Parts: sequence; structure tokens; C-alpha cells
Amino acid sequence: MDVIWRAGRATVMEIHGSLPDAPSYSAVRALLAVLVNKGHLRHERDGKRYVYEPVASQEKAGKSALRRLLSTFFNNSPASLVATLLDPKDVDSDELARIRKLIDQKKKK
Repeated sequence: MDVIWRAGRATVMEIHGSLPDAPSYSAVRALLAVLVNKGHLRHERDGKRYVYEPVASQEKAGKSALRRLLSTFFNNSPASLVATLLDPKDVDSDELARIRKLIDQKKKK
């Protein structure tokens, strides 16, 4: 999905060429078919090839994925998610400062 979001639209060949340690061309085609069937991508025929594009923006897809993550693993509790993310070995003081600033900005709204 990252390749398609960056490009906006892409063929299987373009996607395959953009993937580091890419699986086979056929595997990329199969994965794209799954993403189309799940509603994440759409495609149109351009001669003998298909051109794929995302159905939703990366931001919208990210928010949807985060909502599923919250409900699946954190009982719909943003506080539980944040507590997990704030593991001291994973977050440095600069990142904590950014998080505090974001929280303060949300409080003002």
C-alpha cells in the first residue's frame, strides 16, 4: 500500500520494482487481487495491464486501522494504548515533549 500511496497509481510492474526484497511478480499480483477484493484498492484496465489506486487516503486508512487496533487489543481505551506506547525504553525525552505538546493543543480545542 505504501508504494501505491506514494505513487498515487501504479501497475503491478511498478509496484514490484519498488519493493525491496520483492516476492515474485505473481505473488505481488495475488496480493493486489486480495487488496482489491477487500476494498482497499481499485483498478482499471489500461491496454493489457491494470493500474491500481487506493480507495482511501493513507491518513483515513491509518485512522481506521487504529480504531480496529483499539477495539481488538485495548478494549477501546486510548489511555491503555498510550500507556503501552510510552514504554520508557521506546520513547525518548524529545518524543515525550512532542506528545505533551499535542495533548496540550487538544486540551485548548
